Amino acid sequence: MVGAPGLRLPLPLIDLLPAFAAELERALRANDAADLADQVRGLSIAAVCSCGDDFCSSFYTGPRPDGPWGLTHRNVSPKVAVGMVVLDVVDDQIRYVEVLDRPDMKWIIATLAD
Repeated sequence: MVGAPGLRLPLPLIDLLPAFAAELERALRANDAADLADQVRGLSIAAVCSCGDDFCSSFYTGPRPDGPWGLTHRNVSPKVAVGMVVLDVVDDQIRYVEVLDRPDMKWIIATLAD
C-alpha cells in the first residue's frame, strides 16, 4: 500500500509516532493491560481508516477484516492525555487503534491515506 511519497505501509508505529506509542504503552500499563502494552513497540500501521472524518486518526495494525472481528473481539479504552483511544483486540492481539480528537497525529495519519 502506498501513502505519502516515499512511504510504504506497513510502517512501525514506534518510528512514525514515537510519542503516541509511548503514551499508549504507559496508558495500557496503568489500565492493568501489560499484555497489550507489551505489543505496542511491535505494532505497525498497516492501513489507515478511510472514514474521512477530521477528528479521526485511526489505523489498522494488520489486514482489515472481511466482516465482523469474531467471537474473541473485545474493546479496550486506555485513558490517554488527549482525545480518545479504543483498541479492537482480537485473539488477544491489537488489530485496530481507533484514535479520535488527536490533532497532533492527524496530519501524519492523513499523509498515509491511499
